[in-house]
Amino acid sequence: MNTSMNNNDGFRSGFVAIVGRPNVGKSTLMNHVIGQKIAIMSDKPQTTRNKIHGVYTTDELQIVFLDTPGIHKPQSKLGNYMNQSAESALKEVDAVMFLIDASEGLGGGDRYIMEQLKSVHTPVFLVMNKIDKIQPEELLPLITQYKDLYPFAEIVPISALQGNNVNTLLEQLSRYLPEGPQYYPADQVTDHPEQFVCAELVREKILHLTREEIPHSIAVTIEDMRVQDNGVVYIGAVIFVERDSQKGIIIGKRGELLKEVGKGARKDIEALLGSRVFLELWVKVKKDWRNQERVLRDMGFRQDS
Repeated sequence: MNTSMNNNDGFRSGFVAIVGRPNVGKSTLMNHVIGQKIAIMSDKPQTTRNKIHGVYTTDELQIVFLDTPGIHKPQSKLGNYMNQSAESALKEVDAVMFLIDASEGLGGGDRYIMEQLKSVHTPVFLVMNKIDKIQPEELLPLITQYKDLYPFAEIVPISALQGNNVNTLLEQLSRYLPEGPQYYPADQVTDHPEQFVCAELVREKILHLTREEIPHSIAVTIEDMRVQDNGVVYIGAVIFVERDSQKGIIIGKRGELLKEVGKGARKDIEALLGSRVFLELWVKVKKDWRNQERVLRDMGFRQDS
């Protein structure tokens, strides 16, 4: 990281982890703050598998967000990796945003996370998402329930989807960050390579178009990415599944589902790269890949990532 980009007196910067149960809106919030899609969004739990670094920059402030996998009861080595990834983020940051789904209320998953937060020595914000789904009079009793269990530095109700109160959240966060350098250029929104984001956009389309066991059984890797002589970016991506039957589902009748995945992903990737894209997709079977440590490493699921 270049720590000499900004020497302005009074400039604040820091790292903020976003933690919470699966499917509470962590990626939606970060995408709203950053202003473009860098974390995939889905109505299926455990969409985020890696810590995604999103960068928010103004003239006075830079916040580097770590959007962590949802903390949950793991069912595989991949699940263990995701939990360890989320919990390690708590040790690396200047502040923590604990995101909850206000429409679901306090549950066992939230209690478990608050237990983990007791070992955190940085300010913890309770961010109550999806307030657009509850009645205003329900909010105060819910706040009291959470306050009784943990001494939050701040409590901020928001709607990440609609953007309600998100600016207030950013203002509150800025007060807790130290004076420091600008870690990333002002126009940079993530520290992940383009290949990673492109792979995630392909995976997002599969999540939207499939059901049942498929979402948790897929991984996407970019095997080839280059600019062709005509200026079009060629991307070759492999979609890994665990069983032959899943391969058939992903491809679909006469290849229709795979075509739909490619069409939607190409549109998002073109918006990301600002250029025309030729996207080629293959589907391969790698049996029980979620429980094979070597395969997980090859796919980028590292303990220290």
